[in-house]
Amino acid sequence: MSVVEPASAQLMNGTALARETLDRTAERARKLLAETGVRPCLATVLVGDDPASVTYVAMKRRRSAAAGIESRHLPLPGRTTTAELVAAIRALSDDPTVHGILLQHPVPAHIDERAAFEAIAPAKDVDGVTMWSFAAMAFGRDDGFVSCTPGGIMRLLDAYGVDPAGKRAVVVGRSPILGKPMGMLLLARDATVTYCHSRTVDLSSVVATADILVAAVGRPEFIRGADIKPGAVVIDAGYNPGNVGDVDAAGAGERAGLLTPVPGGVGPMTIAVLLDQTVLAAERVAAVAASTAVTSTAAAAR
Repeated sequence: MSVVEPASAQLMNGTALARETLDRTAERARKLLAETGVRPCLATVLVGDDPASVTYVAMKRRRSAAAGIESRHLPLPGRTTTAELVAAIRALSDDPTVHGILLQHPVPAHIDERAAFEAIAPAKDVDGVTMWSFAAMAFGRDDGFVSCTPGGIMRLLDAYGVDPAGKRAVVVGRSPILGKPMGMLLLARDATVTYCHSRTVDLSSVVATADILVAAVGRPEFIRGADIKPGAVVIDAGYNPGNVGDVDAAGAGERAGLLTPVPGGVGPMTIAVLLDQTVLAAERVAAVAASTAVTSTAAAAR
């Protein structure tokens, strides 16, 4: 990726890439069902009735159905305790017909969200939210699952020919399911990664060094367009009321080489990766079952 002064930023079409990803995912799901009788199943867990969360879960369930993935939904009342939620998630983890588990974020404030996440079996953590998954990302293991939004961002970079190797990457945000794993995935691809956040001193000067900038701080237009390095790749992972991202889109459009729009950039890829990883989880289960059957047959023949 050469850094040059652009006339205007090229928008990175996450909607189109997500559609292609989901088409391939649906084909894999059909093949798995035809060959093994296994239909991938994603269980969604929603605590309370937050309107945005309800809408988001409904969208995921529709996309699951379109991709040939069974959607099993577990709605829980807002008064649900941490212990009750953990027990419900453990029951899904123990259910062999469930391949992936999604706990809709955020949960009500009285719940220990980390305890709930950790109740998800690593083999079913298709949203990439457990400590095991984070460790797998940090160590470059291929037997875990990536956090969906960072994973979707990496696929966007690949689709637009952006090689992170040797580039300076700045991640603004440090959440355990977005900012932190984003940095790990970029580091694994040989980028030089700097983490920043809302309390970083002189953030503008750090942003100005970024060949690849990922904004994931959760504040509308927190990143000023004037601070962006000419020709930089700008990934806006924020979504705030009014379809506003974490980046000053107008200003960034005048300086960036590549820019994700809000909406239509990162968001569609998050769901696409979630469903892709659900099918992968089911494929892994089917592969283990097939291997076990072959071993048992061989042992019986001896």
